[in-house]
Amino acid sequence: MNSFIKLTFKSTKWVLISCFLLTGLGLLIIVFCNVWINEQTKNRLYSDVEQIQPKKVALVLGANKYVAGGRINLFFRFRMEAAAKLYHAGKVQHILVSGDNGTRAYNEPVEMQKYLVELGIPAEKITLDYAGFRTLDSVVRANKVFQQDDFIVVSQAFHNRRALFIADHYHIQAIGFNAQDVAQSHSLKTRVREYFAKVKAVLDLYILGTQPKFLGDAVSLPV
Repeated sequence: MNSFIKLTFKSTKWVLISCFLLTGLGLLIIVFCNVWINEQTKNRLYSDVEQIQPKKVALVLGANKYVAGGRINLFFRFRMEAAAKLYHAGKVQHILVSGDNGTRAYNEPVEMQKYLVELGIPAEKITLDYAGFRTLDSVVRANKVFQQDDFIVVSQAFHNRRALFIADHYHIQAIGFNAQDVAQSHSLKTRVREYFAKVKAVLDLYILGTQPKFLGDAVSLPV
């Protein structure tokens, strides 16, 4: 009986040690990926429209227009306002909105276009990418489908870092324009998720070789 108890204790001890080591390794991987991405991209992020260099196209990353309860999603609103600011300041000539249109009932690009038009952007200056299901899809499709290799990415700073990291991997000359951030009280879940999204970005690019869900024929933007 004593031998059985000792054996059980040793087994439990090694299980706990293994769990501790795996947890520690996981945390190290998360920290490493986030530091890598942040350091690699930090010098190409802009928050002042006067300081950013002009480019022909802005790629605006998608988001759901509304959150639970029917309130407008501030991530969405601030991204559209940032894109409009770039256009009205003469920093871009055309806007590519890229988002999820996975079903007929859910269409991020159309909502993005409508909001931008309300902000004074001519509809003919906006092109819709309906297959921007993920950040990787949006960035790669901007290059391979819409034939752009030098553009401004528009989103919140934490998101722009990951987008620029993906652009670097594909040798795309991109910079980021940071939309207004959302207060932590309204964005904690998103911020936590981003830590893991950066790990996934590294896995997608350097281990899994993940490709966009759809590519398709080339589309010429009117710029």
